[in-house]
Amino acid sequence: MPVPVLLPELGESVLEATIAKWLVKEGDTVERDQPLVEVTTDKVDAEIPAPEAGVVVGLLVAEGETVPVGTEIATIDADAVATTSAAPAASATAAPAAPSGSAAARPSATPVAERLAADRGVDLGQVQGSGVSGRITRADVENAGSGAPAAQPPPPAPPPPQHIKAPTAAPAPAPHLAGAKERFGYYAIQEGDNVIPMSPLRKIVAEHMVYSKHTSPHVGTVAEVDMGGIYALRGKNKNAFRQAQGFSLTYLPFLVHATVRALREFPILNASVIEDAIVEKRDIHIGIAVETEKGLVVPVVRNADRLSLAGLAAEVEDLSSRARNKKLTADDLQGGTFTVSNPGRQGNLYGFAIINQPQVGILRMGEMVKRPVIRDVDGADAIVVRPMMHVALSYDHRAVDGSPANGFLFRVRQLLEEADFDV
Repeated sequence: MPVPVLLPELGESVLEATIAKWLVKEGDTVERDQPLVEVTTDKVDAEIPAPEAGVVVGLLVAEGETVPVGTEIATIDADAVATTSAAPAASATAAPAAPSGSAAARPSATPVAERLAADRGVDLGQVQGSGVSGRITRADVENAGSGAPAAQPPPPAPPPPQHIKAPTAAPAPAPHLAGAKERFGYYAIQEGDNVIPMSPLRKIVAEHMVYSKHTSPHVGTVAEVDMGGIYALRGKNKNAFRQAQGFSLTYLPFLVHATVRALREFPILNASVIEDAIVEKRDIHIGIAVETEKGLVVPVVRNADRLSLAGLAAEVEDLSSRARNKKLTADDLQGGTFTVSNPGRQGNLYGFAIINQPQVGILRMGEMVKRPVIRDVDGADAIVVRPMMHVALSYDHRAVDGSPANGFLFRVRQLLEEADFDV
């Protein structure tokens, strides 16, 4: 009986995925729930398991190809029985046990688990498998290494981009760009140019960004925030906070806390456009844009309006750590209603981020720097030095007009400058 293997849903608003690597080949016998293929999306990497035991009779999508959710990517014959050679049972019983650490004694593990164990220095012999027949999965290796991970050597540097010669004729543009060369110009590769092929993840991110800009009319507005109160509050409490929580208190949780409070007052920013309606969300789930070695991901702090400042800080720390260590799940990346982006210490003055669909707004922090500003001191203007930061809001003009957008950002600024937070 042929059993189709379909590309499942991998998160909210994830409509497609790229086949990154097949873990089996045609003719292989597989067990139920055995990983068949690694796929990648703009949000998360995942392994697709076998829905039934049987023999793989067809791999229908090539590596590197992007297909929509629901596409049949492989076929398994659940009635087929693979012919395998096996030694007589008596001989198998009489055979001496393989020495510890030998290939024969190595526990069964998925290819992904084996590669991850090698990268992290995890001994598979010490890992308890949770897969079918005790097979070790990627999650088992991650959990085994989370307690006391071995120091890892730095990954090898990627090979430098190859130099290529200019082709005799410029390659034809994609079909949907027919005529673009004449209308907008088309660059012909020159000798000495470096050509860096896009990774599957980079392609998906690019498509998602183009889709967002095409779908939402982006408008931006910027507020200049005096962070002096937050600066003093954090400085006063950072040592005690680290002792109590086990990690450093950054400025990001203050911005997230202020954002959450402002969203309660301006629910139109906590919304989505669904066909011809605007849906204001009851819950506030804040996406936190995190840069990883594979690119940008946006894990979600759920019910952020129910958390204290310390609770928000703990959630942000946990999600950021798991994002960098590749321990996020698809569930961690679903359901965001608004996004905050922190480009870090090199964020420059300010920048407008692209909206994370299907949300209608994203707030981006700029770099905090000390600058001279004019303040009223004892009734007279005076030049003082204050830690200043620009915060930029991008919003979807289909759902949000200028007045509520500016009111929301003004309220965020007001809350930060008042610095009324319980640390």
